[in-house]
Amino acid sequence: MSFELLIGLALFSLVSSITPGPNNLMLMASGANFGFRRTLPHILGVGIGFTVMVILVGVGLVGLFEAFPVSYQLLKVVSVVYLIYLAWRVATASPPDRGEARDAGQGKPITFFQAALFQWVNPKAWTMALTALTVYAPSQDVGAVVLVALVFGLINFPCVSSWTALGQQLQRLLTSQKRLLVFNVTMAVLLVASLYPVLLP
Repeated sequence: MSFELLIGLALFSLVSSITPGPNNLMLMASGANFGFRRTLPHILGVGIGFTVMVILVGVGLVGLFEAFPVSYQLLKVVSVVYLIYLAWRVATASPPDRGEARDAGQGKPITFFQAALFQWVNPKAWTMALTALTVYAPSQDVGAVVLVALVFGLINFPCVSSWTALGQQLQRLLTSQKRLLVFNVTMAVLLVASLYPVLLP
């Protein structure tokens, strides 16, 4: 890959990783509810999960959609259902020091494996992966695919971390149960709204 292409890939990775999307909205909500440290497994799950996804898609998994078009429709259905479930988790999240919410199982941030698996049903992640691979690794050479994945992984981590840090800073404003509820419900609504591209024909 030429230096110019590498710079282009880095810029594309930065812009697509730092802009709002399901991952960033959930991480900001988690940072506001649980703080940065408890959200770290979620952050790592996003970064590592997406990197692995890019590699697997790049080496030919996308061919499954071409061979079995119904699998793409199935993925869309799973994406919608899982994203709505995650939106419900965000809307009902509570900081871990609230005993009632914790006992109800609502005081837990998303785990590493949940975040990693979510990349496979995340519409923005698929768009990012397919665009990057098409533009910067059109020959689907394994070396180029791995390079695209690594660049994304390196740039993605500080980007998604910044959203978590922003959420943590919002804790200063979310000092009442009412404010926290409004914030969480707003994040959940935005998360569901991010489904719009998936629902387009």
